[in-house]
Amino acid sequence: MAKRRVLLVDDEVSVLLTMKAVLEISGYDVDTAASAREGKSKIKLREYQMVITDMRMESDAAGREVIQAARTAPYHPAVALLTAFPDDDWADFGADKMLVKPMQTGMLLKQIEKLLETHAAKLQRLATSAAAPSKSDAAAATKSAAKKAAAKGAVAAPKAAAKPVAKKDAAKKRPAAKKTPAKGPVARKKVATKRK
Repeated sequence: MAKRRVLLVDDEVSVLLTMKAVLEISGYDVDTAASAREGKSKIKLREYQMVITDMRMESDAAGREVIQAARTAPYHPAVALLTAFPDDDWADFGADKMLVKPMQTGMLLKQIEKLLETHAAKLQRLATSAAAPSKSDAAAATKSAAKKAAAKGAVAAPKAAAKPVAKKDAAKKRPAAKKTPAKGPVARKKVATKRK
């Protein structure tokens, strides 16, 4: 099984190094970023199964910027907010989970694992629900096309048989072509001979 890739974003180097070591020992592939700007850049460059970000770094809104970048990433990572200052509004920021630091290593790993599992299940449900309508739409389109083809086949046969008869009838009903007077020197001679 491939290692799950996690991005840690925190301006405290000691927190970054400690969490990186704990996660790598537990089998995760871990990248770190020491600022929101660096974190957002890494989110664009690589794919992560999870982004864990501190809330307050170079500014009070830095964590929100990282969360927003993760939320708009096309690969949809799970997002955890890591903070020493718990806030009831963490879900409003777009995070899936709030991790309060400091935290016991065992508890931290359990919460991260649980979040990854629930997030993977959520993505699977979304993929299944998105694929389900397209399958039924395809089936409906196939049935509709089959019905149209059958209807055209049933109607087309009598039309094909009727066409030759219609052409013959049209030829019979056509009046004889009228002779139009000739133009030019031949027409003048005929007119001249009639007058004599």
